[in-house]
Amino acid sequence: MIPRTIPAWLRAAPAIFVMAWGGNHFTPLLHMYEALGHYTTVMADVFLGAYVVGLIPGLLIAGALSDRYGRKPLVIAGVITGLVASILLGFGFSSTVMLCVGRFLAGLSVGVAMSVGTAWLKELSAPPFDRQADSVAGARRPALTLTIGFGLGAGVAGVLAQWGPIPTLAPYLVHIVLSVAVLPLLVTTPETVPRYRAHRPFWRDLAVPLAGHRRFLKVIAPTAPWVFGAAGIAYAIMPKLVDTQLGEFNLAYATLLTVVTLGTGALVQPQVARINARTNGRALVVGMGMMLVGILLSMCAAATLSPVVALVTAIVLGAAYGVCVVAGLVEVQRISTPADLAGITGVYYSLTYLGFLLPVLFAALNSVASYTLLMSLLAVVCAASLVVVTWGIRRV
Repeated sequence: MIPRTIPAWLRAAPAIFVMAWGGNHFTPLLHMYEALGHYTTVMADVFLGAYVVGLIPGLLIAGALSDRYGRKPLVIAGVITGLVASILLGFGFSSTVMLCVGRFLAGLSVGVAMSVGTAWLKELSAPPFDRQADSVAGARRPALTLTIGFGLGAGVAGVLAQWGPIPTLAPYLVHIVLSVAVLPLLVTTPETVPRYRAHRPFWRDLAVPLAGHRRFLKVIAPTAPWVFGAAGIAYAIMPKLVDTQLGEFNLAYATLLTVVTLGTGALVQPQVARINARTNGRALVVGMGMMLVGILLSMCAAATLSPVVALVTAIVLGAAYGVCVVAGLVEVQRISTPADLAGITGVYYSLTYLGFLLPVLFAALNSVASYTLLMSLLAVVCAASLVVVTWGIRRV
């Protein structure tokens, strides 16, 4: 039996953590698939693309379903979907079809964690489920849970693939065991959505009017892509820039940058409430300022090809990621109501994932421009976004 004295949000959080783990444990293994499985770089991009395709219904449709049928059933389905994904990935190393389907299901699971899971933890972090939580707990707790899941998933998978037995299977077995272990916790976790919402046509639930809100358009949307843009630069672009200097430790270094980026983000996230208090609600401006510094450092890493500079860049971008993701969720929850919280959260996270297109875009443009030049141009765009957000917060 699960003790009911455990706070409700702590009974739901492990499921969100496990789904995040299952979404990111594949990332540091791309080099292994290319080296051991002889998959081309194009095929590796297809695997990443299958994950993004799965994210879309997870982010945009699962939220509407949870508004209709409740958060708990969708989260349980998300955990099971992630478990099936790891089974396919673990036993389908030599099958392109199994890997693509597994990555699609992993993306679907993470989409549920981000949209439905974030909304559920936010609601469980408020009365009557939690009377001690502060005003930012509803944004901080899900963001921190997701970040730790992303970081540990990548870290453990990378270590097992580099030094553990059965590198093509062991990382996924860990996730399968964790997924089975968290399901009993959900049984006693309370539902937060009243059933009466199920009477209207489903297609109406898919509409998210809040996406046209002035504050969403002028403050939240301009910062959203930079959330995972920071992550994409830190642990997708930086390892490629310095891989010729790392030899057989490419996978270990890529894992290190992933863990450092997300670990720094996790350490910074609890400080966002304090930053907001001291800056009169301008934590997003602070985060974007850190983002600009991180991109300037990435220019130095591209020019010097130094693993040390790349590591420092990952730390700064991780801090920027941590501040921006929580501050963005605070803004989203400020303008939302219980009836549209999951939907607008899904839209927000959909915009954040646009940032993961940066590595693909830069790889395509590298034939006509150096990474140093591309990072310089990106710094200009980031500075412009910083100006837009600063102006937006002042005016809206």
